[in-house]
Amino acid sequence: MSTRHVTSTAATSSVASIVAGKPLPQEHTAQGRVSYNPARLDEAVAEVELVGADGFAAACAAAKAGQQAWAGTPAPVRGRTIAAAGRLVEANAERLAALVTREIGKPYAEALGEVREIVDTCDFFIGEGRRLYGQTVPSEMPDKQLLTFREPVGVVAVVTAGNFPVAVPAWYIVPALLCGNAVVWKPAEYAAASAAALYELLSRAGLPEGVLNIVHADGEQTFAGLEKALAAGTVDKIGFTGSSEVGVRIGELAGRHLQSPCLELGGKNPLVVTPDADLDLAVEGALFAGFGSAGQRCTSLGTLIVHESVADDFLARFTAAVDAATIGEPTGPVLYGPLLNRRFAERFEEYLTWIRPHHTVHGHARPGRITAAHPRAGFVGDPDTGLYYHPVVVSGVRPDDRLFLEETFGPLVGVTTYREFDEAVELANAPGYGLSAAVYTNDAHTAFTFRRRVRAGMISVNNSTSGAEAHLPFGGNGRSGNGSRQSGVWVLDQFTRWQSMNWDYSGRLQKAQMDTAETVADLDYRLP
Repeated sequence: MSTRHVTSTAATSSVASIVAGKPLPQEHTAQGRVSYNPARLDEAVAEVELVGADGFAAACAAAKAGQQAWAGTPAPVRGRTIAAAGRLVEANAERLAALVTREIGKPYAEALGEVREIVDTCDFFIGEGRRLYGQTVPSEMPDKQLLTFREPVGVVAVVTAGNFPVAVPAWYIVPALLCGNAVVWKPAEYAAASAAALYELLSRAGLPEGVLNIVHADGEQTFAGLEKALAAGTVDKIGFTGSSEVGVRIGELAGRHLQSPCLELGGKNPLVVTPDADLDLAVEGALFAGFGSAGQRCTSLGTLIVHESVADDFLARFTAAVDAATIGEPTGPVLYGPLLNRRFAERFEEYLTWIRPHHTVHGHARPGRITAAHPRAGFVGDPDTGLYYHPVVVSGVRPDDRLFLEETFGPLVGVTTYREFDEAVELANAPGYGLSAAVYTNDAHTAFTFRRRVRAGMISVNNSTSGAEAHLPFGGNGRSGNGSRQSGVWVLDQFTRWQSMNWDYSGRLQKAQMDTAETVADLDYRLP
């Protein structure tokens, strides 16, 4: 992956782990890492000090020490802190979005939308500080009250990927803090500068020291640190966004300590095009779902499942739209920019080897990296400076192909056909993921049948497979997650535990199911 070097004058930041308001002591630092601008590979964005397992465990211990005082802060006051965080992010939205674009190559318009999602999340949870409702429950005995309360779980360890370096962490951090928990956040190393900026904004919203901590570490040291913290009893909940493979390891680790993690994992998201679909609308949705953010979303389109009667027409329109799409420098109005970093580029090149002789590749005859020697018409900028890749559309995909069964994180969309609707549903469920699925149809019966039978956590009708809103549950099933949900009121169940209380003021011991009052019914009565 050679690249022609360009001169860069952008500043490089130094990023360190912050625990209880202070940098972790030097003895916890394991190694250094540099994050680079994937659009200009010679431009260092941040020099990151990574900590080892002991450093991660120390952060969890510090969070444990500070959590009780924060839990004792009235929930409406915690809500006002979240309100301040939202205003700080909103006031810094353009600068934060520009940093996201610089560090991971996400087009600026999408990065600005990602920052907007943090603000929306904060705005939603402002009021939840006044609505952490319990219930009063009628007792079966007199002079006795039954009540329920939401209690914070304690310390939440949040481990997030870098494709959404600020929005997805906020999905965990904001409700976790609102519920009275302390947080230890481990962001992706290649998005450390974006994470550090978000941490600075959130930490200035009035949070006590130790309630929000940020730790930079690689994957293996993070896993080892989690093992230490779980054994020490200083982590009470794990929130993880990343690959299904790592999610399995996290789930096994948490299970050994009788914990249920919040897992948001990968997807192989289907989009079904029915005979009565608006094909132009379906093309627009598939283009954004498949190639927005360079296909580097967990909700990105994996396989188009198109009815055979419209397959040729749809494929011609879709490939024409892909060919006409603008790709390039992410600071401009492009469909997508570079891949996240070299590791993801190398992995994408491996996915391209899964293309078999029975497949038909549409667009560029030799998919791969865009360079001056391997150009793309209409490319914006200098392709040799970054990790830019041709969009790939592969038709003739079969249910036993790796391209059909496995997530291909990058700008690659498979296409297959179906004859009967039952076959489309079977194909949609076959890979075993269950994050997002979409159907394009003008028939209500088809839409609701698809919703009922497709095993995805999120269903779209006449819309993209991508697109979350702060007040709607987000999450998947099967290989896409363990059924936990983020966003909206549903996420409160991840960061609180129900506690029940019975208060007997009768002045005597009343035994449940034994001392209950009874009425007498005449069950033998019949109308004359």
